[in-house]
Order: sequence, then C-alpha cells, then structure tokens
Amino acid sequence: MAKPKTSIISNIIVERLEKKGAFKISWETETKDVSVSIFAGESPLTINRKSPGVNVKGAKYAEIAGLAPGARNYFEIFPEGGKSIIVAERHVNFEGIVNFRDLGGYETADAQRVKWGQVFRSGHLARATEKDRSLLRRMGIKLICDFRTPGEIKAQPDWLPEDGSIKYLQMPIVHGEFDPVVAMQSLQKGDISWLTENFMIDRYIKKIDDFPEIWCEFFQHLSDPQNRPLVFHCTAGKDRAGACAALVLLALGVPEKTVIYDHGLSNIYIADALKMINERITAMGIDPEKVAPYFTAPRNAIVAFVNHIRRAYGSATDYLKNKAGLSNKTLTLLKEELLD
Repeated sequence: MAKPKTSIISNIIVERLEKKGAFKISWETETKDVSVSIFAGESPLTINRKSPGVNVKGAKYAEIAGLAPGARNYFEIFPEGGKSIIVAERHVNFEGIVNFRDLGGYETADAQRVKWGQVFRSGHLARATEKDRSLLRRMGIKLICDFRTPGEIKAQPDWLPEDGSIKYLQMPIVHGEFDPVVAMQSLQKGDISWLTENFMIDRYIKKIDDFPEIWCEFFQHLSDPQNRPLVFHCTAGKDRAGACAALVLLALGVPEKTVIYDHGLSNIYIADALKMINERITAMGIDPEKVAPYFTAPRNAIVAFVNHIRRAYGSATDYLKNKAGLSNKTLTLLKEELLD
C-alpha cells in the first residue's frame, strides 16, 4: 500500500500550559474517530518513537506532560492511517532573549515543509541568562550569525556559553553612516525628522541591494550541516533578521504571503519589550506613534522588500545566484538539507 502523501490532520497548534513541562496540542481533521499518537523529544532527530507520550482517539487535541521544563520540545504526531507531522512551538521560551523563534514548519509552494530545529531567528543575546545559555547548549546551537554594527555589538555584546561550544560570526549590515546607536542618540535629542516611511522601506531594499557578499557568506554557512542548528540575529530580531528570514524562506520556496506573515510575528514577540521602549520614548518627550516604524516590524517595508526581489531580480533564488554569487550546488544542497 502506498504511503500517504498528506496527513489526515492539519492546522496543528502547540500551546504551552501553565504547568511546567506540559503542552496542549490541537489539530483539525475530517476523519471520524481517528487515533492519534504523539511522541516527544528535545530535537527532531531525538524524538522517542518507541513510546508515545500520549494516545487519543476521536479527539482533536491532547495534553502531554512530564517533559523537561528546561528543554526545547518537538512533537511527532502520528494519525492512524495518515502521514506523521513534526511540530513545535515557534517561539522559544527564553528568560532574557527576545524574539527567538524557529523557522521550521512553514509549507512550500510544492507542499514540502521547512525542517524544524535547524534555523532560528532572534534578537540580540546580550540579556541571555544562565538558564538561557544552558538552553542554547541543550538545543545544540552550533553557530550564531550577528548582523549588528560594531557600535551595537560593543554596546551590547552577545552573552554566550563560556565553554566555546557555539561559534560566533560578526556579519555587519551597515547602511552608510547610519548606525542604530547613533539613531538612538538622535532620538534622545528629540530629532525624529529622519524617521519616515520611505526611510524604513529604503533600508529594507538596501539590505538586499547593498549586501550580496554578506548573504552569499551567510547561505554558505547555512548550507553546511556542521553549522546547524544555526541562529541569526540583529538587535530586536525584526529588520535585518527579518530580511534574512524572508530571504531564507523565499529561497526554500515558501510563498510570499507566508513570508510576510512570519515577519509580522515579531510584533507579537517583542510586545513586552516594546512597552518598556515606549515608556522611554515618552520620557524623551516623543510620541511613540511617530517612531513606531523604527521599533516595530513594519508590514509595508517587508512587502516592499519582497516585491523588490521579484521585480529587480526575478526571485530570491535568482538573486542569490546572479547577484550574490551563490552556486547552484549550494542552493540545491540547502533545499535537500532544510526541506522535508
């Protein structure tokens, strides 16, 4: 009997419960009384498939408990008679690190899926706590790519495990004389004249036009399995990291609509930090609404970014080959390594 090409369950959601080490996993299915087994593990490769964490029949959700509270958890959902699906929380629950999330699980135009647990995007790691560093080690992170400027890195250096188990690369994306540190100094002086909608859109487009060598180097590192799981980040994990995430997902064949959706998630995951920022901005005598595009993930900017890639280069793949100089071999390897 041929193996099913698609699962009989869909729209799977993983929710963390208040009790430590407990999760609720829900799904949709049109199959009556379907039996579902759920297996868990700290990585997609170490899921314990010998003993399910839970079995349910005729339900559309299940709760699984008793998992290590200090771990990143992945779940493989086995519906009887259907194809299994690996899922996880997109957002990784750190104490001090903001906007750290997995790019896995997104579906491509040809019905493949980005592998979970291989590529992560984040804000800076300067506020990583001891528990955060322990979790980074436990997740097996091998390489961190930092897109911040030298000034940003000096002001807030990443706080990494002291055992040297994680490699670190500075890959600065610097827009001429503009530096986020200088931008904050301008805001402190009350100068917001430079912050316009076109300023943000222009910055996003320059990320693709002005830094082909950075993207070539990044994708070469990403395609090497010895560098994964890999984390890339900027300061808040929304603009430079957002551009990188978009380029990765587009190159893997994820639809533009999904790429724009992923970008917008930053506004959810930086919400708490944004409250504190807005308080500081208000204390400077500045209306937070007037500077919101700089401190949020602006939808119009990522839409302009995606449109520019298509109009100026044809596709993300064309850009990486023809502008960044990435080889067909590397692009093929990338898909083989990162898609299920």
